[in-house]
Amino acid sequence: MHILIVEDEAGIIQFLQQGLEEEGYEITSATDGLKGFELLQNTKFDLILLDWMLPKMTGLALCKAIRLKDSETPILFLTAKDTLQETIEGLKAGANDYIKKPFSFEELLERIKIHFRNLKEPEIVTLGAITIDILQHQVWVNAQEINLTQREFQLLLYLVKNKGKVCTRTQIIEDVWDIHFDYDTGVIDVFINAIRKKLNLKIEEDYIKTIRGVGYIANE
Repeated sequence: MHILIVEDEAGIIQFLQQGLEEEGYEITSATDGLKGFELLQNTKFDLILLDWMLPKMTGLALCKAIRLKDSETPILFLTAKDTLQETIEGLKAGANDYIKKPFSFEELLERIKIHFRNLKEPEIVTLGAITIDILQHQVWVNAQEINLTQREFQLLLYLVKNKGKVCTRTQIIEDVWDIHFDYDTGVIDVFINAIRKKLNLKIEEDYIKTIRGVGYIANE
């Protein structure tokens, strides 16, 4: 699971990152609200830990901006704001939880686990004429079943789950191939071409766009 921490205190970031990575979570951090917002444009996170008082863009403003496009990703406020009105304001902005500083790491960890348990991955995802059954590992185009290899299925599913966002070749290699060292990302192009050929879509239905020099984006 990938967690974004948006917090302007370096000590808190270090404390949270060390503890959460030891629990097996992948961590990305930002020290101001604007940087957090920029990271969210190109990366899908499973949970967001958000400070209230941030430079450049407040946590409250960032929370509201996230909720304009994303109603599902859990957002947990970590803040010294402790009045009832402020708590209500944070929840109304779209936060799922509100933890007041100073906090116990053990309590935070348990709350994170609860929110992950409450997340339910959809069984079916779609991209235009493409339908993917995640549990059955089946793909259809206009009700016709398409046979993909395991890797082709994983790559297509990854792009569809991140539709509307540019997926860089490095991200794809790390997340789909689980390779975290320098590797020839040209193999991705080979698999993309194979997927496109098997899907046999019309030109106007080519939902996987190449972003030259960067990667790919799935759009309807």
